[in-house]
Amino acid sequence: MDRLDNNAHSVFSLYYHLVMVTKYRRKVFDSKISDRAKNIFEYICPKYNITLLEWNHDMDHVHILFKSHPNSEISKFINAYKSASSRLIKKEF
Repeated sequence: MDRLDNNAHSVFSLYYHLVMVTKYRRKVFDSKISDRAKNIFEYICPKYNITLLEWNHDMDHVHILFKSHPNSEISKFINAYKSASSRLIKKEF
């Protein structure tokens, strides 16, 4: 993780640890739902210039480690991911 990324005029290393918890800490995550949520995350990542590094889940939360560029809008990415994953997972499961 010591590798630095660069642009034309800057050098950076931005790593984020995101923990997403289910409502009321309900135990809903199993391997199938976690894998589907990870696939949705990997599908949305390139649009926001984000790279997924690690994905771990427990029964009531998910740990995500990812890196991004300084021009990435993290709040818009997380909102897009939460709405897309919620809609698709509710529809499929």
